[in-house]
Amino acid sequence: MNAPLALGSTPLSAIFARLSQTAPAIAQTTAAERSDKLRRLAAAVMQARPAILEAGRKELRLLDTDIDAQLLMVKTEAEFIARNLSSWMQHQDVQGTLMTLGKKCYVQYEAKGVVLNLATWNAPIAIGLVPLMGAIAAGNTMLLKPSELAPHSAQVLADIISKVFDISEFAVVQGGPEVASELLTLPFNHIFFIGGHAVGRLVMKAAAEHFASVTLEMGGKNPVIVDASADLADAARKIAWGRVANCGQVCLAPDYALVHQSVETAFVEALGIAMRTMYDASGRGYRHSAELPRIVNQRHFDRIKSLLDDAIAKGAIVASGGETDRDDLFIAPTILTKLSRDMRIMSEEIFGPIICILPFADRESAVAEIRTRPKPLGLYIFARDRAAIDWFLAHTTSGSTVVNHNLIQSGTNAHLPFGGVNSSGIGRIGGRYSFLECSNARAVVEEGPPITDPNLMFPPYSDKYKKMIGQMLEKPVNLPNAAINAINRVIKITSAFRRH
Repeated sequence: MNAPLALGSTPLSAIFARLSQTAPAIAQTTAAERSDKLRRLAAAVMQARPAILEAGRKELRLLDTDIDAQLLMVKTEAEFIARNLSSWMQHQDVQGTLMTLGKKCYVQYEAKGVVLNLATWNAPIAIGLVPLMGAIAAGNTMLLKPSELAPHSAQVLADIISKVFDISEFAVVQGGPEVASELLTLPFNHIFFIGGHAVGRLVMKAAAEHFASVTLEMGGKNPVIVDASADLADAARKIAWGRVANCGQVCLAPDYALVHQSVETAFVEALGIAMRTMYDASGRGYRHSAELPRIVNQRHFDRIKSLLDDAIAKGAIVASGGETDRDDLFIAPTILTKLSRDMRIMSEEIFGPIICILPFADRESAVAEIRTRPKPLGLYIFARDRAAIDWFLAHTTSGSTVVNHNLIQSGTNAHLPFGGVNSSGIGRIGGRYSFLECSNARAVVEEGPPITDPNLMFPPYSDKYKKMIGQMLEKPVNLPNAAINAINRVIKITSAFRRH
């Protein structure tokens, strides 16, 4: 395979042109060929594991186990798609109707063309590759721009891709915002973006210029509800992990906890104990924990620190944690109470290891608080009362929800769709959903044998045709499927006899 393109060696427009020229041939590849590419890609990722682990240590000071979780997502996604792709690519027959009697109706999935993935930095290997596995499965050509904030991982990704794909099918370009901006001027057929709202808006505006479809996942302020019936120790342990994993730099992390006022004090205490148990087991302080990564850079550190300082200045109480060190990019797992809506931390996504605790008196007030913010990517419910669980599910909306846990809905079950709703995202990723995002679902109707006069529907309209249309307006036209299928079988048999 060709070596990865170095930034500046080839104009981006030329790279795109080459991908566009290759796209028609790639669209004709078989399920077996595409599945082989996915398997070879997964194998190349596993072979690059030492380099991937080293990159993760340098960028976020992650433990190998945390990085391996990303690799597991890539491996399971590739295996799942490769195993099922043949059936997904088959024509999907659809139920006939009275209007299509005698005709064959089906959906044919075809490649969209050239797909762009603007990947972010907090899980660079999984975010870089998993969305594009759907593009591979659908028979597209692709361009990946890894995040410049994870430069070591970006280079590893470029090296991996070059071992499996020719750059005329799958190109990797590196660079900062100026490269992303230039890429967005090109007429890609589909764009993936996982990141924040500011860039998400730019992607949508750019996509509109070329009527490109988009898959956006933009996070937001994910609520967790702790009902009075919840197992507090269990909830505290899981929420502490969900908030602090990857140092809080996870799009699905719980951002604030709505806790029933009757258990607020007990929960805050249990949450602090859980955080210290996991991330200060030695008792020497959070900064000595091998399990606690760091913030990605000083700019993001300053943003999170400013949210914390603003909240404290306006009356928030640090119930646990609160320590920071800019030079070390260190922010301790932190619990805030006594919050008010004028605090920036109550409206901006934190993306760090800080969680805000808000007490609620009844279910209605908890839901009302959630509705003051845009619809979240994830929502979590902790309760043992089944009626409470069902009520909260019925009266909230989110891209995904987990009951009595958090953060486990992404990358764990390829049968589930992953994505947001409105401001937290558009479209779905995962398994067949990624395949569908990168495919044009083409409706096909094949004409069958004539049932009545084949000229009946054409002008000038006969009185018979006018009467038939009028009668259909006055009577039900949605006959039972069994009746439609029976009539179609009769038509098929009759047509066969006519041919003989």
